This record gives sequence, C-alpha cells and structure tokens, in this order.
Amino acid sequence: MQFTRRDTLAMGAGAAVATLVPLQAFAGPNEDEMAAFANGAEITDGGVELTAPEIAENGNTVPISVSAPGATNILVIATGNPNPRVIEFMFGPLAGSQTASTRCRLAGTQDVIALAKMADGSVKRASATVKVTIGGCGG
Repeated sequence: MQFTRRDTLAMGAGAAVATLVPLQAFAGPNEDEMAAFANGAEITDGGVELTAPEIAENGNTVPISVSAPGATNILVIATGNPNPRVIEFMFGPLAGSQTASTRCRLAGTQDVIALAKMADGSVKRASATVKVTIGGCGG
C-alpha cells in the first residue's frame, strides 16, 4: 500500500487531534469549576478537613464529610465523574458550625476535592483519593 503526501498529512493531523482532545476534555472542567468558585482568589492547602473512605466497595453511595471553620461556602468536586461538581454547601452568619456530610456517586477511583471560601475571601483546599471497586456512574 502506498501513501500519498495528503494521506500522510491527514494521518498526522488526526494523530495530533487524538492526542490533544482527551487532555482538554478531562482536565478542563475541574480547573474551570475551581476557578469559578475561587473567583480570582488564590487556592491554598489547609484549613479544610475532608473525610472520605480510602476504599469504597460501591461507588453508588460514598460517604464524605467536610469541615472548614470560618467558611461561607464549601464546594465538593469529584475529578473523575462526568459532572465533577458534587455539591455546594452555603453557611449563613447564624450557622453554628461549618460542617456538612453527604453521600455521593463516584464513577471510579478518583480524587475528591473540597474547596472552602472563607469569610475573608480566601479559598482553602483539601483532597482525598478514593479507590472505588464498583463504579457508581454507569461503570
């Protein structure tokens, strides 16, 4: 089989597109969600306590809890889910504590990230890796 110059260029362009598309498709939404939540503030580690199991036997119901004293909002992101935004908790001035817990679905083994917007406008972050044996989002 002989390849023409057009065939070679088309295959090269297709390979380049196939290489770049998955990176943009899976890396973008998480950073976009975090940047939108931070609203221009620098995201720093610490100040947030995220509790999630190391191993979840079933991804359909994974318990997580998050605590961030002094936070006004807490956002939880699952980096490997088709829709990474899990939940956002909002705390008013009369909230007794800035602690919340829920159960979420995880598509597979992935990082769970909790971002807390503090009253002074700073944004704090904590993350945990959860190994899922049976995926909960159709996996």
